[in-house]
Amino acid sequence: MKKLVGNLLYGQSGGPTSVINASAYGVIKESLENQNIIKDVLMMKHGIQGALNEDFIFISKQDEEDIELLKHSPGAAFGSVRYKMADFNEDDTDYVRLLYIFQEYNIRYFLYNGGNDSMDTCDRISEYMKNVGYEVRVIGVPKTIDNDLPFTDHTPGYGSAAKYIINTIMEISCDMLAYPKGKVTIVEIMGRHAGWLTAAAAVATKNGFGPDLIYLPEVPFSIEKFKKDVEKVYNKKSQCLVAVSEGLSNSEGVFLASSSALKDAFGHFQLGGVSSKLSQIVNNEMRISSRNIELGTTQRSAAHLQSLTDVNEAILVGKAAVKFAIEGKSGIMVTIERESSSPYKVSYKKQPLYKIANKEKAIPKSMINQDGNFVTDEFIDYVMPLIQGENIPKYYDGVQHFSKMKNGIIKK
Repeated sequence: MKKLVGNLLYGQSGGPTSVINASAYGVIKESLENQNIIKDVLMMKHGIQGALNEDFIFISKQDEEDIELLKHSPGAAFGSVRYKMADFNEDDTDYVRLLYIFQEYNIRYFLYNGGNDSMDTCDRISEYMKNVGYEVRVIGVPKTIDNDLPFTDHTPGYGSAAKYIINTIMEISCDMLAYPKGKVTIVEIMGRHAGWLTAAAAVATKNGFGPDLIYLPEVPFSIEKFKKDVEKVYNKKSQCLVAVSEGLSNSEGVFLASSSALKDAFGHFQLGGVSSKLSQIVNNEMRISSRNIELGTTQRSAAHLQSLTDVNEAILVGKAAVKFAIEGKSGIMVTIERESSSPYKVSYKKQPLYKIANKEKAIPKSMINQDGNFVTDEFIDYVMPLIQGENIPKYYDGVQHFSKMKNGIIKK
């Protein structure tokens, strides 16, 4: 194996999670343990845009406390972005700029932390650098609360978001049960084409305080069937709790609701408003009192409910990425392979970026019940190990303490 000495460039992309910074921590720690090879770690500010703008945070200039606090900090400590790079065969402007930056800062390791679209960016950069003969090892570090990356059992970020949803749904259920005659409460949960997050709400039901009905994007949504399902539950219980994915669509693939006609850089519609629309239907057409709740960005930012399993795996995924890069691997994404659920055991593998870029993993049919309005025990067995343990927040004067990187998050 050729020893490649230089600097490592790391960035965060796409929607933040409560543990993406734990992966950054893993990258930093593993790099510092290999300073004979990796001389410094440069963090891009706002993902690939930071590299193009030559806007970096140098880890060698950071306080140890702020590095340690990355394990407890939500959001993207180094800034995120949604930026789509063109095909370099059609427009190589960004790539030529990146090549200059890589040469200028002796970047020999490039790690990008994100989801489906971020792996596309990684793949394009890897191919271009090979094309022009610049030696740099490109590794994708998985992250997404949606849990929809293929070829990996699950993704860092999902376990903590699922834990937040489960516990929040239980609290909502307790509030509903306070009254002899309740409402139809509809809770909207993130998930464009994959319902992994919404499905997690079933764990709350298994514990006695959860949704009666769950609707996922994997199942074409019928408003008439929804009304019948709700009526059946409400007539029996005088209340009904429903969990729905934001990406519900009909049999023709048309989204039930979207908050605007705007698309992001990768062509994705901004979703939202499903729970509001369904609540109006229950109120106006069924004449039953209803309210809607959108959990919104709290699903991905609730660091106070991090799963310890999720945090530890996020760190190890970051470490594995550095190890693979030092070993000479490139053009790959780190994956998590489940070896056993009981006892829970995983190992860290790799898959080529081109197999993962822009692809999504849906919930298998075997994890969804026949009526299409709940999940099976197979899903419960899958998700339970991922939500275990608590990463106790660092509190000062009653409030959480987060990392504040120099020239990154502004200190006030």
